[in-house]
Amino acid sequence: MTSGRRGGRKTGKPDAPKVTNFGDHAVIVPKNLLRKAWARNSAEGLPDPVADAERALAALSGEFAGWMDSECERLDTARKAVRAKGFDAETRQALYHAAHDIKGEAATFGFPRAATAAASLCRLIERTTDTRRIPLTLVDQHVDAVRAIVREHGTTRAEIVADALTARLREIVDAFLKSENGGRLPDDDEVLSPPTVPRADGP
Repeated sequence: MTSGRRGGRKTGKPDAPKVTNFGDHAVIVPKNLLRKAWARNSAEGLPDPVADAERALAALSGEFAGWMDSECERLDTARKAVRAKGFDAETRQALYHAAHDIKGEAATFGFPRAATAAASLCRLIERTTDTRRIPLTLVDQHVDAVRAIVREHGTTRAEIVADALTARLREIVDAFLKSENGGRLPDDDEVLSPPTVPRADGP
């Protein structure tokens, strides 16, 4: 017999998620089945998949800088195409994909600040209704920032300079997007969560 109960208590099934009900929402916490698998593998003397993955990454780490250089060249080529032809469907896609790949890969390759700069460029392209209105100097600032962060990685004060660069890029993109959207940001930055203070006129 299943002894399922509500309101945050277990349903009786060993792998069922924990559900806690509140007035206007519920919080669901799934069981961590991977933890059991890792514990069982360890107890049985089987390989640890996490350790195996870390060793594989360590073996490849010497090639990460070369891969990032290649990605930066691809981004620069896309930037040059935008400068030569302007923004159209082809150049927009090439620039966005090059930036998006760096956004997704750079942190794994050990260049998290390059990922942040690339993410800013992706956001600029995604959130601008007409990309033809994006100033080419703003594209240049992003591409040059990504390349500089990769080039100077590991040098003295590189992280401090990279943090300053990415913070400034965020400010510039915010200012541009606001100017294009009547003083408001056209993304989810302004609606992260519902207000916690009740309205004066009731719920």
